[in-house]
Amino acid sequence: MKTLLKGGRVINPATGLDQVMDVLIEDNVIAAMESNIPAARADEVIELKETQWVTPGLVDVHVHFRDPGNPDKETTATGAASALAGGFTTVCVMPNTSPVIDSTPMVQYIMNAAQPTGIQIFPIAAVTRGLEGEEMTAIGTLLQNGAVGFSDDGRPVSSANMMRKALEYSKMFDVPIVCHAEDCTLCGNGVMHEGYYSTLLGLPGIPSVAESVMVARDIELARFTGGRVHFAHVSSKESVALIRQAKAEGLNITAETTPHYLSLTDACCQGYDPDFKMNGPLRAESDQKALIDAVMDGTIDVIATDHAPHTPDEKAMAFDCAPNGVIGLETSLGVMLTHFYHTKRLQPLDLIKIMSSRPAEIFKLKASGNLAVGQRADIAVIDPNLEWQVDPAQFKSKSRNTPFKGQTLKGRAVMTFANGRCLYRLEASPQETAVAAGRSF
Repeated sequence: MKTLLKGGRVINPATGLDQVMDVLIEDNVIAAMESNIPAARADEVIELKETQWVTPGLVDVHVHFRDPGNPDKETTATGAASALAGGFTTVCVMPNTSPVIDSTPMVQYIMNAAQPTGIQIFPIAAVTRGLEGEEMTAIGTLLQNGAVGFSDDGRPVSSANMMRKALEYSKMFDVPIVCHAEDCTLCGNGVMHEGYYSTLLGLPGIPSVAESVMVARDIELARFTGGRVHFAHVSSKESVALIRQAKAEGLNITAETTPHYLSLTDACCQGYDPDFKMNGPLRAESDQKALIDAVMDGTIDVIATDHAPHTPDEKAMAFDCAPNGVIGLETSLGVMLTHFYHTKRLQPLDLIKIMSSRPAEIFKLKASGNLAVGQRADIAVIDPNLEWQVDPAQFKSKSRNTPFKGQTLKGRAVMTFANGRCLYRLEASPQETAVAAGRSF
């Protein structure tokens, strides 16, 4: 099967390419990228507008698919479908499943579960067995079987000595330790950011220092060991300042933040809606501004969703009792386009870089984040001007816990190809019919 994507704006941050041209997909790879490829070379021709982007499939290095252990929240199949609907063709799943991804059989289970989905799903294995912080996992063996990084995400590696050992050992393989930066003794029983709104709402708060003190610790351990630290879900201005300084010193540090930290604040918690509850929490406007600046100046390397599905019953509990976490695979691109592209904070190459090529580079995902002849054909077709309303009932994910419900976003993926096959194609909902009618396919 040969498919020709004709006339779109091809954006490939890995090479700096930003040009209207055609892309020919043959079997599972990109066969040609040229101007005016003859339609006769293809079995199927998809005419695109020059305003539509053809980009590498998006890459999310921080998701929770709850597989194994909680199929009522998400499965590998529904998580992959959600990813495809958001333009993602590669994701990395976190290890806090039941059982934990801390052994060769568990890594192999994830790799096997990924195969039928069509997308690339890589496990980030646990740093310590059972996420208990006491015994380091067999990092070398887990890497050989498919793991691409290590984290006790969901929990911090509380022991500085254990974190030191993990960094020293992982350094031999040049892989990142993904840091869930949280001092649990400072968090206490907090359920939202400690500040004006926690006081107003009468809810126990989590101070930003609970995150930044662990960021500072792990920066010092990276300095001491020479190991690679990747900071997950950065949420505070203090953490941003520490990471910026560490990078200026040349330390092997990378960092991610999420669309919800960039577009929402703790003020959103005033309605006591648990769909605004996550860990780290939504923080103050000053933190949001610092994160926006960090994305624009490159201090933050990656946008990740921390896609964390929960059942409706769980999220229907009182705010202080409901579990942390929100889903994000189907809204991430729309939020970033709305708040960064359409506000002129980021150019298309820069936006796609932090959502595709840069995360692929950090985690050495060589078949992801690039458009090149001979490369696996993982491609997102994006309409950056398509306005749509977030309706959780339309999600491919099994869960509905989104803080963006009801919002109007501008821009989304309209087609997603994984391994050369079109596995997602947007079908307009009734409210989208008017704007969708202008599309060329």
